Order: sequence, then structure tokens, then C-alpha cells
Amino acid sequence: MALTRILEPEVMDDPTEAIAYDAMDFRAVNQDFVDLVVATYPQATALVLDLGTGTAQIPILLGQQQPQWHIKGTDLARSMLALGQKNVVAAGLSEQIELVYADAKNLPWPDQSFDVIISNSLIHHLPDPLPCFKEMGRLLKPQGKIIVRDLFRPDSTADIDRIVAAAEGPGFDDHQRQLFWDSLHAAFTVPEIEAIATEAGLTNAQIYQSSERHWTLIFPQP
Repeated sequence: MALTRILEPEVMDDPTEAIAYDAMDFRAVNQDFVDLVVATYPQATALVLDLGTGTAQIPILLGQQQPQWHIKGTDLARSMLALGQKNVVAAGLSEQIELVYADAKNLPWPDQSFDVIISNSLIHHLPDPLPCFKEMGRLLKPQGKIIVRDLFRPDSTADIDRIVAAAEGPGFDDHQRQLFWDSLHAAFTVPEIEAIATEAGLTNAQIYQSSERHWTLIFPQP
């Protein structure tokens, strides 16, 4: 029997939480995601939307790798965006990256606005991701790409314990460990995401478990 999903807060808007999240060392998995985005959309220029941008770690890596891309990052946590803005300024990418307070389930841009829509580790925060997936489909240009990666819910709490233990590193304290544990428990399985994507109209998506702790969606599939 699959492990039951336990929701965590949709919005992490406590400054302490933002600092703890920003300090977690996910550079390797973030870089892997950015590499996938660039390989999936190998164009010199692009207007990119990053949903659930958090402290802007993904846009910064993407902007450094693709200097002609322009990126809008959204989040509902003002504390995350405030810290993210500091990170963007420190990286010297203020002309390339714009951070916007906006709800991924109801976004302010017109249809077919973006070449690339990405999201890394947002979906598990949403009680119901369907409106978010519908917004991604609405905002995507006809020749564009959607690339989403998020945590994969394991089969048991013992599996969660093992994954969290393996992820430990310098500065990974008890609070960060608990955040990661809660996120894994709140995540979705591949069949659940397949059903949501189909209902949202993303019927030609490639959805697969991409690591022990992640699933990935690419639309349309390569």
C-alpha cells in the first residue's frame, strides 16, 4: 500500500524558514535541473517563467548559463522573494531576472506568453496542483516547453528516513532535516502526476521517476 500523502504548508513565508531553505545545499540537483532545461530548449533566446522560485537559486544558475534568456520567477512567499532578490543582485543578474509576487494557480500574464515554463519543488506544496498545471498549459507558447521536477513520495516512512539521512551534509541541521522529511511525505507519485497532467490537457507529456527522490515532467515529450 502506498504511503498516504500528508500536506505541508503551501506557502513558507516565515523569514526563518526562508533562510533555512536558502541554506540547504541543493546545488548539485539544481544544476542538474538547469542542465535539463537548457538541453530541452536549446535556443539562444527565451522568455522563461519559473513557478515557485523560492530564493531564486534556479533562475540564477539558469541566467549564468544562458545570458540571453530572460527569466520571471514567481512565489507566494514574500520572505522568499526578498531573500531571492538579494541573491539576484549579488549575482549581478538584475537585468535578466525579475521576481514577481504571484500565485502559480492564477497568474497575471496573457495566454501563450512564455517560451519555457519551469518549476522545481513547488508541486508538493500544493493541495491540488491541477490549477497550476492548467496555468502552465495556458501560458506556454505553441513551440514552447514545460519542464517540471519535484519530489517523489516514497513507499514508506523508512524510505523517507533513509533518503533524508543520505542527503545530509555540512550545515544540514535538524530543522532542515525536518523540512525535507515533511516535503517527501507531501510529494506525489508518478501515477498521480500522470493523472493530473492528463486532466490539465498536457496529454503529450513525458513523466518519469528521474531519481530516487524526484519525478520529472517534460511537455511536449521529446
